[in-house]
Amino acid sequence: MRFVFFVGLAMLSFLVQAKDYNLLSPDGHVKILISLNEGKPAYTVVVGDKTPIQNAALGLKLNPAYHGVFNVVNTQKQEVDETYEITWWKNRLIRNQYNGMTLFLEEAGGNRKRLAIEFRSYNDGIAFRYAFPEQKNLKEFVIEEDLSEFAFTDDYTWWSANGERDNLGPLSINAAKDPVFAPMVLECANDLYLGIHEAAIYDFANFKIKPAGKANAFQCDLQGPSNAKTGMHTSWRVIMIGQQPGDLVESNLLQNLNPPCKIEDTSWIKPGLTMWDWRVWGFTAPDGFVYGLNTASHKRFIDFAAENNVDYLLMDADWYGPEFSEKSDPTQSAGEIDIEENFRYAKAKGVGIILYLNDVGANKFGLERVLKQFHDWGASGVKYGFMTSTGQAKVLQTRRVVELCAKYKLTVNFHDNPIPPNGDDRTWPNVLTREYCHSQADAKYSYYPETAVSAAFINMLAGPLDMCSGWYGFEGNEVRPKVFRFIPGTVAAENAKLVVFHSGISVLADSPENYKEKADLFDFVINLPKRYDEYKVIDGHMESHITVARRAGEHWYLGSLTTREPRTLSLKLDFLNPGEKYKAFLFEDASDTHFITNREAYQTRFLEVDTESTLTIKVAPGGGASVRIEPINK
Repeated sequence: MRFVFFVGLAMLSFLVQAKDYNLLSPDGHVKILISLNEGKPAYTVVVGDKTPIQNAALGLKLNPAYHGVFNVVNTQKQEVDETYEITWWKNRLIRNQYNGMTLFLEEAGGNRKRLAIEFRSYNDGIAFRYAFPEQKNLKEFVIEEDLSEFAFTDDYTWWSANGERDNLGPLSINAAKDPVFAPMVLECANDLYLGIHEAAIYDFANFKIKPAGKANAFQCDLQGPSNAKTGMHTSWRVIMIGQQPGDLVESNLLQNLNPPCKIEDTSWIKPGLTMWDWRVWGFTAPDGFVYGLNTASHKRFIDFAAENNVDYLLMDADWYGPEFSEKSDPTQSAGEIDIEENFRYAKAKGVGIILYLNDVGANKFGLERVLKQFHDWGASGVKYGFMTSTGQAKVLQTRRVVELCAKYKLTVNFHDNPIPPNGDDRTWPNVLTREYCHSQADAKYSYYPETAVSAAFINMLAGPLDMCSGWYGFEGNEVRPKVFRFIPGTVAAENAKLVVFHSGISVLADSPENYKEKADLFDFVINLPKRYDEYKVIDGHMESHITVARRAGEHWYLGSLTTREPRTLSLKLDFLNPGEKYKAFLFEDASDTHFITNREAYQTRFLEVDTESTLTIKVAPGGGASVRIEPINK
């Protein structure tokens, strides 16, 4: 017979009377209260004077099962405060400061099997995971369900990721009916926001978030049973905490919950910009050249990249034949592509090449054999699409791809419903980005400006996103075979997305000729740094707009996006060094720009600014703005 340990809702007064184990954040503002009520574990989260989560169940359904009632046989505490430099990320230096506690549990009856639950309390969130100590009465087992709850004290408003579709929300907890993708963001008060996700997904299936079957509560929804054995632990269940939605975006919590980098020499891992052939097929250049899937087109991309500080060319699907045909061999090129000539030409120009691959070709011709061939040609990275497995198998296949790519010095961009970003780019920094969002024009339809804003506040909590930005030639691009529908937006907003959306590789979706036509606007793009030191969300909300400021050395880069509503933004520059003068280069919507009717109108201007300055920027409906700020005397 199988048993499940599960905790029903109880009053907080009862929880306090039971045996409690309290864990404070380093600044004392966040508290986790852990208890065993009649042998069943639960947790409560207190933030300042608010209690957003109360008496939430902790538990797993295993086969063979735990007896269901536990005693605490030991506890272990730890305090950590360290600062490390990450290979690349939103911030160069990351402080990892938390207080930790592990509860070692033993069944009160049965075979006295043991379980450990690890907790961490940070200033900006909490996390917990399950561990399975080595023991004689438990060796191998199956995790069938994760019964961990997020039991809230009110019917809060929430938003969530939604695969390759527009994000969900705002909705109330009790209106939820079906499992949804993580991350989830909840507005608990005007000064308290929570983000739910998971970190360090390495061995077991990831989860979605589903209604828990009682008021005001969600529960983890494990995406399939997972084989396990003692000595292992689950991924971290994470609750980010902030006063504003932007605090969640700024968080480094997921990185801190992952192990340190496992790649000894990371010098070959180089973030940057890439040209992309896929959406440009069928574009006719002013000189009459028609782009297609051929080496002649790729050389034009490479020439432009070499002249404009763009690091890579991404050769997408079908370069080795129809991508879903088992006859298509990714160790050789097909059609009008001379792959060895492409690499020879790119190397001479100082441009890297990223190659597409999916499970069909990898499984038929051998993943490692294919990746070794990519390495031998001189490829810089892989865009991996359409992973066919699910649940635990998909997680393990993802890990295999990442580790083999690291072995052959290849970066990775996962597309087509990958497992979520989860801070694993700290451990494996060759994972540069994922399409864990509604990426523009993917899935054969377009997203609108409100989706870009919400993705920055929701999807990007998980990690770097491939939004496929950089559209400059909006008019007439629907004739291209890989541009399936009308694309809304403004060219100024496209620049802004390259700042707002954190990504190790920013994919430029348009033709070289369209960028040349707007060279003054593209000046912002070619001057973007490859690596940043700091990331700040200055202002915004999921339902309205976002403004981000990023620093590289003494230079700052600002990006603002709005929904369908026009806005006048007042941006204080108090983050600049006092007493220093700066040049600000602004790339903005024009007075008559509109994301449907006048997408390509823009303006540029220049100002002198300092820490006392406030920039006033008008963004058009569905538009945006970007700003580059440089010290005058340096």
